[in-house]
Amino acid sequence: MRGKKQAPKRVILPDDKYQSVVVAKFINKIMERGKKTVAQKILYKSFDIIHSKTKQEPLFVFETALKNVSPQVEVKSRRVGGANYQVPVEVRGDRKQALAMRWLIEAAKAKKGRPMHQKLAEELMLAAKNEGEAIKKKQDVHRMAEANRAFAHFA
Repeated sequence: MRGKKQAPKRVILPDDKYQSVVVAKFINKIMERGKKTVAQKILYKSFDIIHSKTKQEPLFVFETALKNVSPQVEVKSRRVGGANYQVPVEVRGDRKQALAMRWLIEAAKAKKGRPMHQKLAEELMLAAKNEGEAIKKKQDVHRMAEANRAFAHFA
């Protein structure tokens, strides 16, 4: 059978400034068209903004925001007897992190009229306080899973 072999996990090196693998992954998520230095500048500038506005360690705010946005459950489509059901399933650790990062970046990109580093800084600060678009997205996913809890036995 073709296509059933799992691709090996790539080892991501920690970033230069904060020595954090999570920050390095976030930079990779921000990156477009292979422009990593642009993505680094965006994140580091937003960290500077966070530090100046909150007077807190930006890495702490970033990790709090990621933790707050990470979903516990999500829904997956499952076909049973000709009908599609939205089955709630628990989210694994690495997928939690990936979804949280994706939602934070999407929420920042959706805001208009300012540079990306300002939008990202604002979204991270809001998420650290359990507010903002990324938190709303997480709540929507949780609400969807709660509504379809009756189909949990299909998992």
